[in-house]
Amino acid sequence: MPSDVGGTDENRGMGRGDGSGRIVSPPDADDTGAGILHVDMDAFYASVAVLDDPTLAGKPIIIGAPEGRGVVSSASYEARRFGVRSAMPVGQALRLCPAALVVAPDFPRYLELSARVMEVFRSVTPLVEPLSIDEAFLDVRGAQRLLGSPGTIARLVRRRVKDETGLTCSVGAAATKHVAKMASTLSKPDGLLIVAEADTARFLAPRPVRALWGVGPKAAEALEQRGLRTVADVLEAPADTLTRALGAAMGERVWQLVRGIDAREVQTTRTEKSIGHEETFDTDIDDDAVLRAEFRRLADRVGARLRAHGVEAATVAIKVRFADFRTLSRSQTLADPTAVGQRIGAAALDMFGALERPLPVRLVGVRGERLRPAADAGLLWDDDEEWRNVERALDGLAGKFGRGAVTRAALLGDVRGGRSLPSKPRASE
Repeated sequence: MPSDVGGTDENRGMGRGDGSGRIVSPPDADDTGAGILHVDMDAFYASVAVLDDPTLAGKPIIIGAPEGRGVVSSASYEARRFGVRSAMPVGQALRLCPAALVVAPDFPRYLELSARVMEVFRSVTPLVEPLSIDEAFLDVRGAQRLLGSPGTIARLVRRRVKDETGLTCSVGAAATKHVAKMASTLSKPDGLLIVAEADTARFLAPRPVRALWGVGPKAAEALEQRGLRTVADVLEAPADTLTRALGAAMGERVWQLVRGIDAREVQTTRTEKSIGHEETFDTDIDDDAVLRAEFRRLADRVGARLRAHGVEAATVAIKVRFADFRTLSRSQTLADPTAVGQRIGAAALDMFGALERPLPVRLVGVRGERLRPAADAGLLWDDDEEWRNVERALDGLAGKFGRGAVTRAALLGDVRGGRSLPSKPRASE
């Protein structure tokens, strides 16, 4: 374990997106009990751009729409040091880093390389849980007899990813998923940080509460307002402080995390928690008919994906971003879970119609949440039966002729000027 891991500098305790404050383990680090690896590719989209065009090496790169209307999908570490971050408007990113080169995303290429990376992981252990296109958990406890200790396996993974793809990755090794993910963040870029099981408490103590995986900005702010800025602060706080700050469920979760308790196993099959689609317009829209049609289109796409996954959504959520970047979210729990786009669209439009819209709209989104396996057919009464049959027929036509071959009449007309850049699409499996 590196000698400064027990320090109290909060900037060292939390990974920085620009790669500064990096902590890595020495070659002889104790890896006892550190059988869970979190592997994260380094600035994946930007690194792929450099791989395909070596003249970009060492330069600030922004992956996004070249015309500057979209959002940053990724950025090289050179650009991040100027404050460029994912999901930031490209125009704002260029103001922060005028010398940055904007490169259009190439998602088919990302998926190709992601598949090769995941294949490396699965050649080491069958216990692989992809979190996104460029990161995964590996349980290597069963591979130690064949391949060596966790540290040895982590180095093998890093070497093979580099040899077989030309890309670098960072790895955290620990006894739990939570600590492994924190360690990989601290080791970026191109590093390895090992936390032996016996060193877990010493590793966690100086970390800021914002570094805890699963503690979002609002929860972190609630803790910080009570003077709880580090894990050590939380450990010393009275027992009921977390409950008052975060509520019973979240308080209990944080109580466990700061003590290094994480019972989650590496899951080789992953159930989606939500399915959604968004659209960012090239020009801000204030035409109600256009916006309502767009909600219908997105709802149909969500319904199609729900059916493809064999699940239904109990809740529908929408997102609306205005021209000034103010963003509103609303959600509605349905009387019965559904995968019918018509029903999802009706709920989305109901919520959208209740919003005050002081400015034109820049982005809209629809999401199905609280997913559960689809109910068996054969209900005595099904209000959505007709639409369900129509949409199943559309699914069949889409499979034969491609998505969009048949669509709603309301969606026909001028080509929409929209573009959305997913920051981390799911890896193909």
